[in-house]
Amino acid sequence: MSSEFRELLKKIGSGAHTHKNLTFEEAGLALEMMLTEVATPAQIGAFLIAHRIKRPTAEELGGMLKTYNRLGPKVATLNNSSPLTILGIPYDGRTRTAPISPVTALILSSMNVPVLMHGGTTMPTKYGLTLAEIWASLGVNLTELSLTQVNKLLETTNFGFLYLPQHFPLAHNLVTYRDQIGKRPPLATLELIWHPYEGNTHVIAGYVHPPTEKMIKGALHLNNKEKFTLIKGMEGSGDLKLSQTNIISIDRHDTSEGSQYLKINPHHHNLDGEDPVLGDKFNYFQELKKTIQGQESSLTKSCILNGGFYLWRCGVTKNIEEGLTITATILQEGKLEKHLQKIITNS
Repeated sequence: MSSEFRELLKKIGSGAHTHKNLTFEEAGLALEMMLTEVATPAQIGAFLIAHRIKRPTAEELGGMLKTYNRLGPKVATLNNSSPLTILGIPYDGRTRTAPISPVTALILSSMNVPVLMHGGTTMPTKYGLTLAEIWASLGVNLTELSLTQVNKLLETTNFGFLYLPQHFPLAHNLVTYRDQIGKRPPLATLELIWHPYEGNTHVIAGYVHPPTEKMIKGALHLNNKEKFTLIKGMEGSGDLKLSQTNIISIDRHDTSEGSQYLKINPHHHNLDGEDPVLGDKFNYFQELKKTIQGQESSLTKSCILNGGFYLWRCGVTKNIEEGLTITATILQEGKLEKHLQKIITNS
């Protein structure tokens, strides 16, 4: 048993009226002691659930993020003037709506925007469809690549993927505790904004609850990560919705808040409708392949909206309308299929 960790646990687990928040340094130390198993299994489980009940602060999340970046792998700096766009997707996957981010990643990387994704195995609490499964359905096995191979793939194709069990086993070892406590701990938010890269990044992450958005911005600021796009997207992802106006927070450093809100209404771009339903995953895989091959599918409208927005947000186009037009052309001409084959060849 770690006496030092016990003191940190006592601070956050002392009840609604007597608990205390951890400092930036204390939170980072607590996560390090869990990752390195200095803390006992009982202490780790108690901390994860107590931290969820207390609710994390931006300072705590920031300290943990620093530890993640220090102990985890890092992708080498690219020979590309653009920042590395990191698509932070909930690790526990999707159960209701069809994931669009793989197509978004293909669109961006085909347009010379370097993109990094990361994820793990099927994970609590949703046990949903994972990124690794989706890419495997497209013929891309990303789960056994070495870090050197990830670096090469990213340099060659502008696309890379880090797989938690392979590249960050210390973090993967905590999945068992998450399964046993049955609730999503603050680590799930931390994963969304993890930026395992040595150079400049553009962190893109989704959120569900408004307090999470403010906490994420604070944590990123404490880690000197000033370029971000935060979306109240489908199932907590960065996928924009067709069914309603999308609320998005982006960095803007000429304001006192350091950010501004955007409202993207699909109706204004003739792209409104129902969000694509996941349903049977094998049907989704077929629709995904059709989309990438340039055929009309149930995913097409959502892919155009997301691709257009992110091309603008990543600096490829001057405005969203131009991004939408380019995305539609990329899809119709089957350019993503060629880019996917390049990724398959180099992975």
